[in-house]
Amino acid sequence: MFKEYKTIREVVGPLMLVEGVEGVKYDELVEVVQENGEVRRGKVLEVKDDKAVVQLFENTQGLKISTAKARFLGRSLSLSVSADMLGRVFDGMGNPRDGGAPIIADKKLDINGSPINPAARNYPNEFIQTGVSAIDGLNTLVRGQKLPVFSMSGLPHAEFAAQIARQAKVRNSDSKFAVVFAAIGITFEEAEFFIEDFRRTGAIERTVLFTNLASDPAIERIATPRMALTCAEYLAFDCGMHVLVIMTDITNYAEALREVSAARKEVPGRRGYPGYLYTDLATLYERAGRIKGKEGSITQIPILTMPEDDKTHPIPDLTGYITEGQIILSRELYKKGVNPPVDVLPSLSRLKDKGIGDGKTREDHADTMNQLFAAYARGKECKELSAILGDSALTETDKLYAKFAEEFEKHYVSQGFTTNRSIEETLDIGWKLLAILPRSELKRIKEKYIDKYLPKI
Repeated sequence: MFKEYKTIREVVGPLMLVEGVEGVKYDELVEVVQENGEVRRGKVLEVKDDKAVVQLFENTQGLKISTAKARFLGRSLSLSVSADMLGRVFDGMGNPRDGGAPIIADKKLDINGSPINPAARNYPNEFIQTGVSAIDGLNTLVRGQKLPVFSMSGLPHAEFAAQIARQAKVRNSDSKFAVVFAAIGITFEEAEFFIEDFRRTGAIERTVLFTNLASDPAIERIATPRMALTCAEYLAFDCGMHVLVIMTDITNYAEALREVSAARKEVPGRRGYPGYLYTDLATLYERAGRIKGKEGSITQIPILTMPEDDKTHPIPDLTGYITEGQIILSRELYKKGVNPPVDVLPSLSRLKDKGIGDGKTREDHADTMNQLFAAYARGKECKELSAILGDSALTETDKLYAKFAEEFEKHYVSQGFTTNRSIEETLDIGWKLLAILPRSELKRIKEKYIDKYLPKI
């Protein structure tokens, strides 16, 4: 049974103060009903004595608090879930945005989810093929992992995200694969790009889209990733599917948190973000994983644009602490025409060793990965030396390494946004590039693999 109060005292930004309340709980849903019958929704952010601070999801413009009523519903924000959500487009609050009928719910789930017992977690160790060589070959994604993409403004992270969503699959598995895509605070054009791209390629059939537009209330941004993760948890742990969750852009989510924190007059932390930013991000990222005894899993690829291209900014910095690695996009490579512009050297997947090798990818994967990293790092050094001192300062071997770095970027990293490579193709391209170097330089690969896989020139 809901409770109604006519004691709304003030509205500041997205926040509203209601006095004289009883039995109100944190996170409880609130409806603000105006005299003309218009309803705006919100949730309880703070309760102290008989006062409740309510955070409104909609705009507060035109709200007449003298005649409005606050109705406390006694439940938190929930999402109606069903397997029929696949192929549908929703807004940031879980309402259909594609003109289709509302979902007939199998269940209604609290969008904050339930914490996974650490003892019940299963270790991530199954390879996910994204079709992108820079990820599959060098920074392998594993089922149940959290692997963020650190981008910069103006880089094609939207195309990169769409490519991964289209191409990703778990190899050697009969289980169904689904993608839950959360677009947070993006423009209408970007939202249309994702929807049209998925429809054109048929990927929409296995995808659920949640789109919060830049023109939607900023407060809705805080709910959008939680809506997406709640849907993913249902598909993974109730329907037994492998679910890949892609969230873009986490920076917009953090900006919305900062806006609410400022309206609450909280003491700001680094760069004005709330002190609980780490904890809040962890409540999103830690909803990834596998559970013992359950077939399904949730793998996360959060995408964030680094403000001022700064890796030490609080959002990428804290994300790096919580997640298992990062894929970094490079402005320098993008200017050279390399797409996707993945900077492989500072990129890292902490679980890559668990998802590769015989029976998962191929027996030579680990050795070739280490050799490609080492050769590319040395090749870049040789190119820098050549730029400063000229080619005459390089030995013949150094010149081969410089050539290797050039070819590596051109043929291995750069593949465009429509090429879908199998892991075998990726490994074979790596071997072709390693053939540029003298055999004596391949010190990180076992002789039997060199004999078996190195192309005979």
